Amino acid sequence: MGMISEFKEFISRGNVVDLAVGVVIGAAFGKIVTALVDGIVMPVVSMATGGVAVEDWKYLVTPAQVDAAGKEIAAEVAIKYGLVLQTLIDFVLIAFVIFLVLKAYNRMRKPAEAPPAAPAEDVLLLREIRDALKAR
Repeated sequence: MGMISEFKEFISRGNVVDLAVGVVIGAAFGKIVTALVDGIVMPVVSMATGGVAVEDWKYLVTPAQVDAAGKEIAAEVAIKYGLVLQTLIDFVLIAFVIFLVLKAYNRMRKPAEAPPAAPAEDVLLLREIRDALKAR
């Protein structure tokens, strides 16, 4: 029973639940930004590069081998750097959007700055004495 009760205590802590919610929301948010990149950003980049999708960019090491009947005997060997570039663009955009959301959240959450504290009583008394001496 000791391990089960420890597990219940571990799960019932607020931090674990908050972390789980954050992971789920983060995964869903990642899908939204990926859809944005795939549906809007990459088609624009594809138009700029002559209609070739970025994820299709590759360096062909060995072409596919085809027999006389047109059946593929050996698949092509290619370094697919476009897929890496596509994933990198996704990551940068997701990170940037998360940065903007967190910046806005922190701005809303930031408490209003308290006005500066009034000077202490002895400081006020010393100022009055100073001003009185200057007036003479």
